[in-house]
Amino acid sequence: MAVLQPSLTDFVRLCNAHGHQLLYHPASVEDIERDSNVDRRNRTLARLPQYTLLQEHNPCPWNTPGTSANDACDNRILWALDQNAAHALVTEDQGLHRKARARNLHDRIYFIQSAHDWLKRLHEPGTITLPNIEEVQLHTLTPQLASGFFSSIRNDYAGFDQWFRRIAMAGRRAWVYREPGDGEIHAICIFDVQTDEQITDDGHRLDGAALKLCTFKVGDAVRGRKVGELFLRAAFRFGTNHRCEHIFLHANARQQDHLTNLIEDFGFRVAGEYQGDAVFVKEHPVQPPALQMNAFEYVRRYYPHYIGGMDVQKFIVPIVPEFHSILFPDCTRPGQALPAGHPQRHVGNAIKLAYLSNSLSKLPQPGDVVLFYRSHDQKAITTLGVVERYEWMGRADEIARLVSRRTVYTDAQIAAMTGDETKVMLFRLIEHFDNPVTFQQLLRPLRVVRGNIQSITRISDESFSRILAAADR
Repeated sequence: MAVLQPSLTDFVRLCNAHGHQLLYHPASVEDIERDSNVDRRNRTLARLPQYTLLQEHNPCPWNTPGTSANDACDNRILWALDQNAAHALVTEDQGLHRKARARNLHDRIYFIQSAHDWLKRLHEPGTITLPNIEEVQLHTLTPQLASGFFSSIRNDYAGFDQWFRRIAMAGRRAWVYREPGDGEIHAICIFDVQTDEQITDDGHRLDGAALKLCTFKVGDAVRGRKVGELFLRAAFRFGTNHRCEHIFLHANARQQDHLTNLIEDFGFRVAGEYQGDAVFVKEHPVQPPALQMNAFEYVRRYYPHYIGGMDVQKFIVPIVPEFHSILFPDCTRPGQALPAGHPQRHVGNAIKLAYLSNSLSKLPQPGDVVLFYRSHDQKAITTLGVVERYEWMGRADEIARLVSRRTVYTDAQIAAMTGDETKVMLFRLIEHFDNPVTFQQLLRPLRVVRGNIQSITRISDESFSRILAAADR
């Protein structure tokens, strides 16, 4: 008898407990009935009555007489999602995820672990903590090579143990994620700085220093918790500190959809092939390129660089301490940060985040710069980000769906903040200031504001420059 993975069982429990209706599409039945494994087919069909059959009214216009039976079923399911027959689609079918991305539905389709984590954050926030990434000497992980996590890597790479031990002896380092409480490795990114490296079979070379992400593996049990994004943030920070002009890795584009979808959203592009794998490269210039292009596309391609000139707007965004701590758990107050290189100074937050507000402002646009001002206690600008999307919405369920992958706000917090026109800002975190700019500085000598900062406030390009200078940026 097949055993359902724990995250699926708990996902169903959370749906039932909190009123999320689980539906299945008629096309799924047709797909299951084509399964040649009779036992598996019968088990799957036997589970369907637990859920509600979605009524299908209109034919899918994406299908033609030449569409294969499998593609036709997938299209019908995605068409239903596109027509808002449901809030989200949960599936382990990587082909469906690829097709959803092509149809611009990628923000509404989830793997089981991602959907489970979303509901846990909405309804049981006390049981989820933001992951931390720890940098370690690779040799310290040798005793865990026999664990199930490393076995999953070993199955894909012949000679992995020998390679691991050899590079461990050479002093290689890695970023790892351990599940709180058990100490076991659940994700790893082994990295190395290489110089003038030939990266493809046809001889393409990266001039100068480049950061190679040699092994990038996130275990199924923690997928959906933004661990991969945290690895990328660590890589970008390392690449900046070590003046690496490129960051690259090898990946099987079809077998590693989770990874390729993630890195392409941060500017990685296929540069060629190496021994059967695609080579993904991200330009990571030391100096920001002087290019005329869309401001958000610029930050996506060249993160952490951004466009800060007169072509983009700048805003101060007030945020109360409670939500500042939720949104930026790794933003410590002056005097509280651990020294650089301290073993407990982990990366504690992701890059793609969401901010909710009832401010009257409808001004921010994608690519604009936002400066987050922590009110009440610290009374200082602590953080800089770039707007990815800015909308005003009136329904808590719509807001929860939009911010599901980016926030740790609970269902109750989202409901409490939802008004007739709640502002939802999706943004990318660029940096926290080592020297936050205080309210007293903003008043005098900078003369950026004239009174208390109570709503999203647009500032001039000159004021923005003065703030950066005061923050030693």
